[in-house]
Amino acid sequence: MSNLSRREEDTLLKTTKAHALKECDSIVKEFADCASGRTVSVAWACREKYKAVQDCMYQYTRPESMQLVRDEYLRIRNEHQRQPPQALS
Repeated sequence: MSNLSRREEDTLLKTTKAHALKECDSIVKEFADCASGRTVSVAWACREKYKAVQDCMYQYTRPESMQLVRDEYLRIRNEHQRQPPQALS
């Protein structure tokens, strides 16, 4: 089976986004510090920092990266399906 269920797709997306946030943590923190205490002015005062967050996140969540994550997940899932079930002791 080479297709992902909707649940699997959602889980992979959430996991990949969490990984991206972890990898981009210092950039996200800079944006959060800039945005702290601002309301409307955040749109122009922190524009460059927000763009940096988007650029960082995109490198982990762009379509090509997501396809690599899907392919690896499917490879692992298919390996597990081919293994015989373990007997319960």
